[in-house]
Amino acid sequence: MVVAAPKLNYDIKDINLADLGHQRIEWAGREMPVLKQIRDRFAKEKPFAGIRIVACCHVTTETAHLAIALKAGGADALLIASNPLSTQDDVAACLVRDYEIPVFALKGEDNDTYHRHVQTALDHRPNIIIDDGSDVVATMVKERQEQLSDLLGTTEETTTGIVRLEAMFKDGVLTFPAMNVNDADTKHFFDNRYGTGQSTLDGIFRATNVLLAGKNLVVAGYGWCGKGVAMRARGLGANVIVTEIDPIKAIEAAMDGFRVMPMDEAAKVGDIFVTVTGNKHIIRKEHFASMKDGAMVCNAGHFDIEIDLKSLGDMAKEIKEVRNFTQQYILENGKSVVVLGEGRLVNLAAAEGHPSAVMDMSFANQALACEHLVKNKGSLEPGLHSIPAEVDKEIARLKLQAMGITIDSLTPEQVEYMNSWTVGT
Repeated sequence: MVVAAPKLNYDIKDINLADLGHQRIEWAGREMPVLKQIRDRFAKEKPFAGIRIVACCHVTTETAHLAIALKAGGADALLIASNPLSTQDDVAACLVRDYEIPVFALKGEDNDTYHRHVQTALDHRPNIIIDDGSDVVATMVKERQEQLSDLLGTTEETTTGIVRLEAMFKDGVLTFPAMNVNDADTKHFFDNRYGTGQSTLDGIFRATNVLLAGKNLVVAGYGWCGKGVAMRARGLGANVIVTEIDPIKAIEAAMDGFRVMPMDEAAKVGDIFVTVTGNKHIIRKEHFASMKDGAMVCNAGHFDIEIDLKSLGDMAKEIKEVRNFTQQYILENGKSVVVLGEGRLVNLAAAEGHPSAVMDMSFANQALACEHLVKNKGSLEPGLHSIPAEVDKEIARLKLQAMGITIDSLTPEQVEYMNSWTVGT
């Protein structure tokens, strides 16, 4: 049966996928109690009445709950994809049909389509931008200066986006407040470590069905995402090697029990490589040349630039699609290198992204960061702003409550001791 589409502009794969999307969105909601409580409050208080919000995010079941919460709060919301391979087409269809949220996202969209969708988002004249990599914000600053007066601020989800915003502030073009959602404790401790740790391996398994136990798995970068991947891979029996440029992180990895070495050395012994740095060309031509036959490379950083695929393509005499999201590059010397998810986020290209229980906290931060921008309109200085500590702790409290976990509180005597300098040991 062909479903009647609502009368709004959108660009999705197939509106008839909406029933499946609705079912999957409901399933994800079972483990997103914090965002549900926020949505229920938003529905009563309408903090976003008259506010236009554009969200550039991975269009997944979890993101759907964020979009629904924003609309419940009165927002005129529009959603585009932040990555060409991360969109779940059934979710996009459900948001359009059942919630009348304009969505411009298709799994596998090309770069031209992606950039057209960014322009569509800016045509919405947003008051708030929820960004995942700062593409929409950067495009507004570069091409739509006249719209900056409409902007209350932006919220940023990723380390990559924060790096770009810091560079914008240094160059004097960040003339509005930006909420640093990425560095909230209830975001990066959980989303980056437990979310990326689990979902990256999930993507590798779905793309390859490889046995991880006994393999040498190389993790490039030992930030919170790298720690999560390394921890989960070791738990599944992999021999984990870490590469780093930061001596503090490198010694931490060594003290955590991982082998640490330069990529030049790791390239010779690794079976599977995962980049999680946010930087460019972490795995390059010289690394491909020294890899074992059949070595697998994938990326769990934000953009598809961590693996130098152009050089790999130049080295290859043949490229074959051997499984879904799995390409085999056969080199002139007869050896092959296998690339997963076209070098894009493997956890979203080949799997479903982070578990909903993790994204519950990340998107609670996003929702409350948007509310913070509205409540503090005109009083926040341009530049990056941390999520208020009380908001971070409230999200953690709500999550504990939903999990049925209680914790201690200080006694009056303990409070007095902690606030006194006169009492010693």
